[in-house]
Amino acid sequence: MAQIKLEAEVKSQKKLAEGVYSMELFAPQIAGQAKAGQFISIYTKDASKLLPRPISLCGIDQAKGILRVVYRVAGAGTAEFSAWEAGEKVQIMGPLGNGFPLKDKKAILIGGGIGIPPMLELAKELSCERTAVLGYRDELFLNEEFQAYGPVYVATEDGSAGTKGNVLDAIRANGVDGEIIYACGPTPMLRAVKAYAAEKGLECYISLEERMACGIGACLACVCQSKDVDSHSHVHNKRICKDGPVFEAQEVEI
Repeated sequence: MAQIKLEAEVKSQKKLAEGVYSMELFAPQIAGQAKAGQFISIYTKDASKLLPRPISLCGIDQAKGILRVVYRVAGAGTAEFSAWEAGEKVQIMGPLGNGFPLKDKKAILIGGGIGIPPMLELAKELSCERTAVLGYRDELFLNEEFQAYGPVYVATEDGSAGTKGNVLDAIRANGVDGEIIYACGPTPMLRAVKAYAAEKGLECYISLEERMACGIGACLACVCQSKDVDSHSHVHNKRICKDGPVFEAQEVEI
């Protein structure tokens, strides 16, 4: 699958929660081959910021050529993105990385924080029975959109909605079960999900979040430890941008 760098058009921009935005981009060449779990790199218009920002795909509409990204403002680059308006032209590259394998097993989709958006496209692409378990600090976003694909359970750190605690607390409190787990979120959450899957004997795929530089596997800035030797660096490393961001949970050390 070839990565394409092109000029995309902003179709819409919407604030979903404090500091969280949803943006749609018209990029049919990328949308036509993108899959759930992959990401795109978005370039700022500030020439002093050379590196793009990697953002996971929340939605892929191949028929309309639309990519949807939901992101959190975390610095100057994403702050710039949040100010873009419909009709603006921006540089993007993608699709990047490897997506989730689509398996016909009863699935638990787990998303935490800004790891929630890529799980929405996965929910759409899966044809099996699926349940979403979503973890938030406080303010909710996207949770209602998951309801089109199956049951949705929410955990919040402050107890303002759903189960007070984390995603595993919500799974246990609501008796959620399945045959396979797909997860994306902060490393502590993924570490706990990996251990839970091993304890229950469940197949598990996780999407790692990491700061990336090139986004195509050349710079080795986003490596993680792996059980197998990497053919590129010849050590026990995997490049999250190139070999991932999705991995079988037991394949990587987190």
